[in-house]
Amino acid sequence: MIRDIIHDPIFLSQKSEPVGKEDLQTARDLLDTLKANRERCVGMAANMIGVRKNIIVVNIGFADIVMLNPVITGKTGEYETEEGCLSLSSTRKTKRYRNIEVDYQDMDLKKHHQKFSGFSAQIIQHEVDHLQGILI
Repeated sequence: MIRDIIHDPIFLSQKSEPVGKEDLQTARDLLDTLKANRERCVGMAANMIGVRKNIIVVNIGFADIVMLNPVITGKTGEYETEEGCLSLSSTRKTKRYRNIEVDYQDMDLKKHHQKFSGFSAQIIQHEVDHLQGILI
């Protein structure tokens, strides 16, 4: 189900909570909402649709990946960039890393460890910040 986008910075500044089986519908809703906003968005966190759970969806070019309980476990190649956000107006400068490693669970709650680089890494970092209540 496509959900409305939250713009309240107070809500978005709250940390999200771990995900379990009971939260899989939220992950599906988040994926539907990303697809509906494809022309202006490449990633989303669950708090952007009003749910404080550790779920992100990210377009990595050829597919959308759902990540449950993502944790960035490694990062190299710091740089400064400018990002926008569907939940916030305008763009802001922020620091990111060119290469990251992420532990997460998929929709079957299976654990994964994966490396990402470039724009995919940047998107993941932005969305994981959302889960921590960090707004750019």
